[in-house]
Amino acid sequence: MQAETQAETPAPVVSTGIKYEVNIDAPKELEELLEKNLDLMRFRGNIRMDRDQLFRLVRTSPEQIRTLVATAGYYAPEVSVKLDRNVTPLVVQVKVVPGEPVRVGEVEIVLQGFSPNPDQRASNQFNADALKASWPLKRGAVFRQDDWEASKRAILRQVVQTRYPRAQLLESQATVDPEARQANLRVVLDSGPELRFGELRIEGLKRYPASVIANLNQIEPGDYYSEAALQSYQSRLQDTGYFSSVEVSADMSAILNEQLEAAATPAPGAEPGTPAVPLPRSDNAATMAPLPLLVRVTENKRKNVSAGLGYSTNTGNRASLTYDDLAIFGLRLKSALTLETKRQTARGDFYFPVTSDGYNHSIGASYERSDIEGETTAVSSIAAKRAWGTPLLERSLSLELLSETKTVQGQPSVTSKSLPLTYAVTWRKVDNLLMPTKGYALNAQVGGALLPILTDEAFVRAYTRGIFYLPLNTTSNIILRGEVGGLGSRDKVGVPAVYLFRAGGDQSVRGYAYQELGVKQGEATVGGRYLATASAEYQYWFKPQYGAAVFYDAGNAGDSFSALHPKSGYGVGARWKSPVGPINVDVAYGHAVQKYRLHFSLGFTF
Repeated sequence: MQAETQAETPAPVVSTGIKYEVNIDAPKELEELLEKNLDLMRFRGNIRMDRDQLFRLVRTSPEQIRTLVATAGYYAPEVSVKLDRNVTPLVVQVKVVPGEPVRVGEVEIVLQGFSPNPDQRASNQFNADALKASWPLKRGAVFRQDDWEASKRAILRQVVQTRYPRAQLLESQATVDPEARQANLRVVLDSGPELRFGELRIEGLKRYPASVIANLNQIEPGDYYSEAALQSYQSRLQDTGYFSSVEVSADMSAILNEQLEAAATPAPGAEPGTPAVPLPRSDNAATMAPLPLLVRVTENKRKNVSAGLGYSTNTGNRASLTYDDLAIFGLRLKSALTLETKRQTARGDFYFPVTSDGYNHSIGASYERSDIEGETTAVSSIAAKRAWGTPLLERSLSLELLSETKTVQGQPSVTSKSLPLTYAVTWRKVDNLLMPTKGYALNAQVGGALLPILTDEAFVRAYTRGIFYLPLNTTSNIILRGEVGGLGSRDKVGVPAVYLFRAGGDQSVRGYAYQELGVKQGEATVGGRYLATASAEYQYWFKPQYGAAVFYDAGNAGDSFSALHPKSGYGVGARWKSPVGPINVDVAYGHAVQKYRLHFSLGFTF
C-alpha cells in the first residue's frame, strides 16, 4: 500500500504598501492647496509605496511645497518636512510658514490696434481706457497664479465678445522680485481687425417660413460684432419651439472664401498670367468686410403628441394629453386636454410668427369646468392676445369673450357673459430665471369690461403680485411673497368667477385647501372683490442641491377691506434644486381650520 502526499502551494504574498500619515501645519489656504497637490498626499495608500520611495518623497517635498505655495503668492516660505519613524503608522510632519506674500507692483497694459474709427461719433468708439481700468489684478493685490491667469482671460474675453473677435494676447509677462516681494506685470493685447455684421443667411430651413427666423433678428447689417447679440438671437429662436437645435454665428469662412477667390482673379484688362490685384490689408487698424450672420437650424418634427399622469395638492389627480402642430396655414397650434379631480380643461391656441417689430400674436379658444369649495363653474372663451418684450420685461394685451355658467350649492345656476380687455406686464430682475436666488419678479394686471357690449355686468379689475429673493450668505436666503387685488362693479352677479378673488393653496396661503379662503355663501366659498396675501420663508441649504425651509403665510379674500382679516398658516418644508427647477414639499398648519396640509409645487411661478 502506497501513501500519496501532496504539498500545499503557499498563497501569494500581496503587498499592501507602507502605511503613513501626513500632518500639515499651514494656513488654511495653503493647507488645502497642499492636500490637493502634494505627492505625499497623493501616494498615501498606494500598494506600491515602499520605505525607500517614502524617504525619497520626504527629501523632495520641500522643493515641491515651495513651488506650490509660490502659485498662491508666497515666494520665500519656511518649509520643514520631517518623518517620525518611532510611531506606527509612520507620520510625516509638514510645516509651512509662508511669510509675507508677493504683491502686484507696476501693471503695464499695452493695446495694439484699437484705432479710432473716423466714421463713428465719439460715443460709438471703443473705450480703450475703460478696458485698461477693468483689469482685475490691481496694484497691491496678492500675486496668485490663478488670479494672474484669470485676469488675462477676463481682459481678452471682454474684447473678443465685442467688435474684435480675433483679438489675441501677444505677450504676457510677470517679473517677480522675491526680495522686494513685488511682481510687475506686462500684457500686450492686439485687437485684430474690427468686425461688423452683414446680411442674414439661413441653413437647414425646410418646413417653416423664413419669416420665423428673420422676424426675430434684431441685428442690423453694419452693427458691430457682439457675442451677446448672437446669444440673445439664438435664445429667441430656441424659444419658438420650431427647432430642436439652433446655432447663430458670424460666418468668418464666407469672408475668407471671398478673399481667396478675389486673390485668384486677375485685374480687369490684365494679360493672362498677370498677378491678381492685391487685397486690402487686414492689419490691426483695418476693418474687414461685413461678416454674414449665419443661422443654422435643425427643425423639430411638425407634429407632436404627448400624454402624462400626475397629482396636484391643489386640484387632485391629473391626466393630460397635448397635441402640437407647427405648420397649420403658416400658424403654430398648441392644444391640450387636462382632466383633474377638481378641474377639467380643453384649449387650443394658434400662434402667428413673431412680427419684425417683435410682436407675438395669438388667438385661441378654451373650455373649463371646475368644482371647488362648493362652487361649480363652466366657462367657454375665445381670446386674442398680443405679447411683446423680453424675459426681463414682458407685456401683453388680451381681449377675451367669456360665457360662464355658475352654480353654488343649493342655489339656481346663473349664466353670464363678458368681454374684458386686460393689460399685463411682468418685470424680472433675478440672477437665474430657472432657479433664482437673488432679485425680484413683479407682475401687474389692469383691465375689465367697461362697455355694455356682450357684457352683462361692467367691471374694472387690478391685481399685482411680487416675489423677492434675499440671499443672507452662501447657505441661506429669505423669500418674501405678496399679492393684492381689487375689483369694482355695481354688482358681483354677472362678473365672471375667474375675475373674482380667492386665496389658499400651494402658491397662496399654505395650510389651507386650494381657494378655500373667500366669501362664504352657505356651505360654499365663492370669490370676493378684494385680495391680500403675504408670505415670508427662510431657506437653509445644507448641501448645494438640498435644503430645508420654515415659512409663515397669511391672507384672505373678501367683499370688503374689513373682511380681509388674515388667516395664517405656517410650517416646514424640504427643497430640491432639480434639473427642471426648484421642487418644494411643505407641511403647513392652517391656524384658522386647525389642520395640517401637505403642499407640493414645482418651479419658479412667474
